[in-house]
Amino acid sequence: MSNRRSSVLLSALVVLSSLAGSLATAQTGIPLPAHSHNDYERPRPLFSALQLRFASVEADIYLVDDELRVGHDARDLMQGRTLGNLYLEPLRLLVMRGAGQLYPETTTPLILLVDIKSDADQTYQALERALYPYERFLTRFTDDGVVEPGAVTVIASGNRPRELMESQSERFIGYDGRLSDLTGGSLDPSFIPLVSIDWKDVFSWRGSDTMPDDQRQYLESLVTMARNNDVKLRFWNAPDIPPVWEVLNQAGVDLINSDRIDALSEFLLTAP
Repeated sequence: MSNRRSSVLLSALVVLSSLAGSLATAQTGIPLPAHSHNDYERPRPLFSALQLRFASVEADIYLVDDELRVGHDARDLMQGRTLGNLYLEPLRLLVMRGAGQLYPETTTPLILLVDIKSDADQTYQALERALYPYERFLTRFTDDGVVEPGAVTVIASGNRPRELMESQSERFIGYDGRLSDLTGGSLDPSFIPLVSIDWKDVFSWRGSDTMPDDQRQYLESLVTMARNNDVKLRFWNAPDIPPVWEVLNQAGVDLINSDRIDALSEFLLTAP
């Protein structure tokens, strides 16, 4: 094992030992309807979001020298800073400590949204290989509509190889859908468990005043469509401010996308 990987794993274990106790005293109840956007950029990737009981975290990945390196841009990538070291191995240890689940009050899986930045097919196949040792705690999807929830649901976003994924009879990776998937008819949640939409593509409201009635009604219709199809809904590029969080929360959006996870957590815990 390289010195870099050993250092990363040791750091994860040290943080894990402190987190294991703090999870028991963190926010109680079901996970918050919140998504930690670009989670890997935080001083404590994964752990901060878990301690705040977020329902979802995001990691951008590039395939470099057979490693799934995590970072926003290619210039940010470092050897040993991988999806396995930052997310998969710590999650395995936490699931083992939690007797098969991450949050003791619920069996709702944590969403690990993996944003593929490099070649779609090659990176997806490398992701499958990386997930293989962890499949026992991952949600399983089949082409006959079966979904077997695990402690963690991995969903591919970004450069998703749709044809390849649709050709598989069994997967441990879900497909992140888009607006056209949601409005185009019935969805198969065993293939698309989540729909993510660019806020700026559908809404002009930026949170500085009251949201126009027509835009609020359209937002509520999208939430209704997602619920009717048993898929979760997330918007990215929405202004990361309390007035927008309030509208999203009131409308029942499943995952509120945020880079300000402490502020969002505090908001959701005090929201009506």
